[in-house]
Amino acid sequence: MWEGQGDAKYAHLKKLDKASEKLRLFKADLLDYDSLRLAIEGCCGVLHVACPVPSSSVSNPEVELLAPAVKGTLNVLKACSEAKVKRVVYVSSVAAMMMNPSWPKGQAMDELSWSDKEYCRRTENWYCLSKTEAESEALEYAKINGLDVISVCPSLIFGPVLQSTLNASTTALLNLMKGGQESVPNRLRNLVDVRDVAAAVILAYEKSEAEGRYTCTSHCIKTRDLVEKLKSLYPNYNYPHSFTETEEGITLSSEKLQGLGWTYKPLEETLVDSVESYRASGLLEVK
Repeated sequence: MWEGQGDAKYAHLKKLDKASEKLRLFKADLLDYDSLRLAIEGCCGVLHVACPVPSSSVSNPEVELLAPAVKGTLNVLKACSEAKVKRVVYVSSVAAMMMNPSWPKGQAMDELSWSDKEYCRRTENWYCLSKTEAESEALEYAKINGLDVISVCPSLIFGPVLQSTLNASTTALLNLMKGGQESVPNRLRNLVDVRDVAAAVILAYEKSEAEGRYTCTSHCIKTRDLVEKLKSLYPNYNYPHSFTETEEGITLSSEKLQGLGWTYKPLEETLVDSVESYRASGLLEVK
């Protein structure tokens, strides 16, 4: 075990089932190749899920987002090559697909769509750019170096949390329940349960026929309808008062992933388990 195992940041990991027997923590930094090499040495498979997700605007996107995402991912893949890892599953994001103004309007977006990098730069959508750069570099590295790399691209992730600290997707749901905004955009939201994402990653790793990219999303719902569903389950929170209509949103297709045998949880189950988890961890007051 890493000598920093007492750090409160990682305390929740030690509560996982059989963690004392099966979990080892290594101190590693995405920008420190040697630390990654030591952590990956002896592995037959690697699931690369680490990437910064900003909860607000960033002042230096090259340093805060692009370097960890792109250079960090390439460091992981090079270490995997050196360790002769059999397969890598890289968790990307639908952010690497959705910023594509040339995609046919009204057509469900799938793995063929890539976010336009120049469009991301012009609109200063740095997170989408970082995910697009990192995933495209990862798949190109795999092709050139003969490393088996599969990418999984989740949409907005809800579901129960392991830790008691906020992350970007948790904040998105909590803001709807306790923000009390006068008005919010009635945008289309593509959602997926964190447990279904984990299942998708395992499928991508274990299924020999898995290849390329996989969109991972389960429910497409307008914000107003999402709030109404939450209200019906938990009526006593401070929800938005009204909604402003927006342009038609993008729908996504997980047909390719379902072809591997992937299934997903009902939306109500995800919402209930999310809220109960937030309450238990102290992120949301019980009302």
